[in-house]
Amino acid sequence: AWDVIRPYMLNSFFVTGMTAAGVLLFGSLTAYVLSRYRFPGSRFVFFYIISTMMFPAVLTLVPSFMLVRELGLLNSYWAMILPYLAGGQVFAIFVFKSFFDGLPEELFESVRLDGAGHLQCYRHIVVPLSKPILAVVAVMTILGTWNNFLWPFITNTEGKYHVIASGLYVLAASPYSQNPNTLYAAYLISSVPLLLLFVYATKPFIQGVTSGAFKA
Repeated sequence: AWDVIRPYMLNSFFVTGMTAAGVLLFGSLTAYVLSRYRFPGSRFVFFYIISTMMFPAVLTLVPSFMLVRELGLLNSYWAMILPYLAGGQVFAIFVFKSFFDGLPEELFESVRLDGAGHLQCYRHIVVPLSKPILAVVAVMTILGTWNNFLWPFITNTEGKYHVIASGLYVLAASPYSQNPNTLYAAYLISSVPLLLLFVYATKPFIQGVTSGAFKA
């Protein structure tokens, strides 16, 4: 079973890792700008971003597929990573900005007096104080990316780009379906990463939630 699903697992690790890193980086940077700096239209930009949460994902399925096809990204890792990055930004920006708004301005003023710039404030103040919130967004992003089946399945017809969710479906329709032992072993192996995530990420996830990650 491991020999069969190993390529799918490696693809899932790569896609999930790239997506989580990108969502954390771009989401936190965008939220930092919207939270700590006031410019004309900043509130409109923020409300415009979070308003897209009202649209169900299935409503954007066909336009997203057409856009990916026009860009020539079908049957590639980017067909999964770029849409995941775009879709994950909304939740990440909402959570990060809610937390960043609660950080005292005195911290940033003291660092600016020492000559620190924008990136130094972000790196030395925001990131260290936001570790629980980063854990919340990371866990939610990893779960959503790892368990996504439909999008990887319709954008990648070549077997070498399948992730574990779509790979297990392909496996169930292959000659291996005649051997239930192989199928059940593959299902068990595919659940191990999420079990490890649950064991090691539960504590920081709860800390992030209780520290105000979801305050309005």
